Amino acid sequence: MMRAMGASALVLALAAPALANDTMAQLGAGGLHFITNDKIEMASEDLYVSPTEVRVAYEFNNISGVPQTILVAFPMPDIAGTGNFMTDVPVQHTDEDGKPLIADPDNLFGFETTFNGVPVDAELHQYAFASNIDYSATLRELGIPLEPFGEATTAALTALDDDQASRLISRGLAYRSDFDAGNGWESELIPLWTLRSTYSWEATFEPGISEVLHTYRPSVGGTVATTFMPVKGDEFSEERFAEYAKKYCVEDNLVATLRKKEIQQDGYTSYPYVENWISYIWSTGNNWSGPIGKFTLTVDKGEVDNLVSFCGEGVKKIGPTTFQMTAEDWFPPWDQELEILLLKPVDWFDE
Repeated sequence: MMRAMGASALVLALAAPALANDTMAQLGAGGLHFITNDKIEMASEDLYVSPTEVRVAYEFNNISGVPQTILVAFPMPDIAGTGNFMTDVPVQHTDEDGKPLIADPDNLFGFETTFNGVPVDAELHQYAFASNIDYSATLRELGIPLEPFGEATTAALTALDDDQASRLISRGLAYRSDFDAGNGWESELIPLWTLRSTYSWEATFEPGISEVLHTYRPSVGGTVATTFMPVKGDEFSEERFAEYAKKYCVEDNLVATLRKKEIQQDGYTSYPYVENWISYIWSTGNNWSGPIGKFTLTVDKGEVDNLVSFCGEGVKKIGPTTFQMTAEDWFPPWDQELEILLLKPVDWFDE
């Protein structure tokens, strides 16, 4: 298990944790996936994860002596519709008023890949599901984008007539929300379907080593407080700490660092950090022959003053912000994805 790595402190007071209203969820993406092939070994995988970039370099070894042409895929995380879309979209811009604009709804992560140094032109497959039924054709027929978020989807739903809206509602694709925002009662359709997306391409692995590199921006969730510190006698806080201890391998030295920074204010105990979370899904990608010959994981916490905690064996600090583990003949664990907890110091309030 990795020991939580500490950083320097700032002193400030945070309001009581606002876990529900001020929480941004993250989308957990992962690595390459392809049809099971016992002729191709993964000689090495070099995984780098930071708040701004995920970079994975693979060396695949075709041991068959003849070319192997297989389908390679990069599954994206599911995105579920909701009336309160509070999920971090990594690749977006803002307009002149600071309003978020999705740069490319078909490539939310800015995903890029090369095969033996040549950029890959991957095909995007997208589907909209509700109750585990594919309703992609229904949405396309009605002129509704498959993304359950964004202005184009909102506009398309608003333009539906009553019969069309009822059709979506009866299939569990949307619900009608009634509200009064100060101009009298209004109504809008809220999407409920789930978007599933996968990039794919065919790759021919010649005998010997082939190199694959892919990069993307991670989805970074977070909340505007430190929410997991246990309070003696508070069953909810103790349960939440146990969840973090299991998920992120939060250990005593990180708790001790936070205890030194705690601030008592208005009857609350708070800490001068906000939480960020990064997920990397590695349990679904083991479709090659045997274990990974050499595996390297590098986690970059971004800033020197940040704190970081994640699970790993034999993790060492190799730079001011970087931590690394290496392993040979390694299998991705099926019961523990890579979950990274970042604590970022903030100075929102005076002491």
